[in-house]
Amino acid sequence: MFEVILTRKELEAENIFLFEFQHPDGSALPPFTAGSHIDVQVRPGLIRQYSLCNHPQERHRYQLGVLQTAESRGGSKGMHEDLHIGQTVLISEPRNLFELEQDASHSLLFAGGIGITPILSMAEVLSDRGHSFSLYYFARSASSAAFIKRVGKSRYCDSTFCQFDDDDTQARLDIKVLLNNPEPRKHLYICGPGGFMDFVLGVAREQQWPEANLHREYFSAPGTPEEQSSDQFEIQVASTGQILEVGPQQTVTDVLLTAGIEIPVSCQQGICGTCVTKVLDGVPDHRDYYLSDREKASNDQFTPCCSRAKSSRLVLDL
Repeated sequence: MFEVILTRKELEAENIFLFEFQHPDGSALPPFTAGSHIDVQVRPGLIRQYSLCNHPQERHRYQLGVLQTAESRGGSKGMHEDLHIGQTVLISEPRNLFELEQDASHSLLFAGGIGITPILSMAEVLSDRGHSFSLYYFARSASSAAFIKRVGKSRYCDSTFCQFDDDDTQARLDIKVLLNNPEPRKHLYICGPGGFMDFVLGVAREQQWPEANLHREYFSAPGTPEEQSSDQFEIQVASTGQILEVGPQQTVTDVLLTAGIEIPVSCQQGICGTCVTKVLDGVPDHRDYYLSDREKASNDQFTPCCSRAKSSRLVLDL
């Protein structure tokens, strides 16, 4: 983590603020690519991930768009209420789990609500490179759609199509029609609420899109991340041989912390990968959205913030 200064904070849309961070001495920030996110320490002990929405060539600043949600666990509420211009904030270097495919023949960008943030950076890059793409932006209303003015003034506005739920004068975008022509080098990128993403990805799969061509970015884990196995299991700390019991309603990270073993944790939902831990023996029950299918199949690492065990014991490389 390193220090930046909050140099800009302004209301971008209903319940959405734009945040802009710069290096304290004005020097260039670490590089990033379209689709990247950073960790922000909202306050000590509370770290959340937010997508960068500006062009990667803008090394003098990082821009975020943050929606305060009613079900906020403290992150967006803290960003909106506790961070002020001129304040020093700790952030991480950018990470990217939502990369653009360089050889795509055409990219379909789907954004639902605040999901426009990483999609916006992608559109900027694709436009600069002269690559073929279309941007579809879905929101409840124009007033709740972040960066709608920026999109309207962009060089790619002719490749952008917006749909607002409260506008009965608009022709409805037909997802099935938009996705009815999968091709080997056509890629779909989607970010937004879980239900929106599940629907679009479901349609794509019905249309026989290759799974490798479907890219998504979660803001929170879909489903019910607090749902746990009814079975308990054991974890063993390899360095000491200590054996700890994980109960049905406990997470591995909670049990480790109680035993005085602290590992880095951020999202606590299996999205960010901060807590990934090597597994030396045993079979994890993977419940994360970070590891690839191939990484999960190898069973040599897992996310202790949400994943559990299929075997009676996991030996952890701690």
